[in-house]
Amino acid sequence: MELRYGINPQQLVATAVPVEPGSRPVRVVNGSPSYVNLLDTLNSWQLVRDASRALGGRPAAASFKHVSPAGAAVAGPVDEVTAELYGVDRDRVGAVTSAYLRARDADPKSSYGDFAAVSHPVDAELAELLTRVVCDGVIAPGYAPGTVETLSRKKSGRFLVVEADATYTPPGQEAREVFGTRLTQQRDDVPLSPALLDDVVCGELTASAREDLLLGLAVLRYTQSNSVCYVRGGATLGIGAGQQSRVDCTRLAGAKTDTWWLRRHPAVRALAFRPDIRRQDRINWQIRFVEGDLTPDERARLSGALSVPTPDLTDVRRTAWLAELTGVAFASDGALPFRDNVDHAQRHGVTAVAEPGGSMRSTDVEDACREHGITLARTGLRLFHH
Repeated sequence: MELRYGINPQQLVATAVPVEPGSRPVRVVNGSPSYVNLLDTLNSWQLVRDASRALGGRPAAASFKHVSPAGAAVAGPVDEVTAELYGVDRDRVGAVTSAYLRARDADPKSSYGDFAAVSHPVDAELAELLTRVVCDGVIAPGYAPGTVETLSRKKSGRFLVVEADATYTPPGQEAREVFGTRLTQQRDDVPLSPALLDDVVCGELTASAREDLLLGLAVLRYTQSNSVCYVRGGATLGIGAGQQSRVDCTRLAGAKTDTWWLRRHPAVRALAFRPDIRRQDRINWQIRFVEGDLTPDERARLSGALSVPTPDLTDVRRTAWLAELTGVAFASDGALPFRDNVDHAQRHGVTAVAEPGGSMRSTDVEDACREHGITLARTGLRLFHH
């Protein structure tokens, strides 16, 4: 396959060749992928496939950006905030569409121009939704009649539509070349199953927390390390990826989790935007309003985007609202090296933690979980991804 270009446009020559001749995991149905498009395609498909398998075949979706997920979710209820934002009837949304909406709403600022992945075939409802959001492409194991034609009209015919071979099995060895050096390793093919969470060190792991932690493990397996994620109700709320310090991942993802929750605050929902303000601009303004550190220029432009004055979101109201968030699961791709990760995570409603264990200070991590009343499960499985 001739790619449009490599990681950057100046890398003009780029190709993709199947490791085993004639055996391809994906097929391009419409559009022409770049190198990064293909990385997003291959990684996002594996994520939703693994998540669906781990959770009993439920439809799963991911919103990918820069080779890591901005959000991921399984099918489930679409809340009023998400339904209003995307103009859907929350009581009539289909399963596959609900999974993608919930995935995209985890971090809708980052999902602008994302690559979508779903574990089940794209139906007419999802195809129509994808035409209304800023998205660069989609991968799925199939497409309902007429949906490819609908999607191929997006972006002047350049929207990328990729079909995954759900029966494809990759080779047991994988390789990559860096600076004239070829690296090979055994593929990490340990299945993600509920048994990974059987070693509960403290607390009681509820069925819903177990499902959320399994989704979190599937997300982490295809997120650039270090990585952690916060999950609630079958959807990620915040993902921290690619930081050199794990606690920085924890704090970054925790801030995203707070933003997701604060977007549900009545003061944020009361922001009355002018009819001509686009959906993505509304999203970005909601997030900046929640973050609270607007520059003088931003304050002026936000005021101009509203039809009525900005509502009040005081620190007291903010703190009280955040205190109501609970039942959040927290998963880490590597061992938590210090208890500070737990101390920060509990600030964002975390009640269950899954991590590999085995660090020198694992006892300190366990002690922190006991102090905060957090259930701790040790998987014994590191899920680094680079």
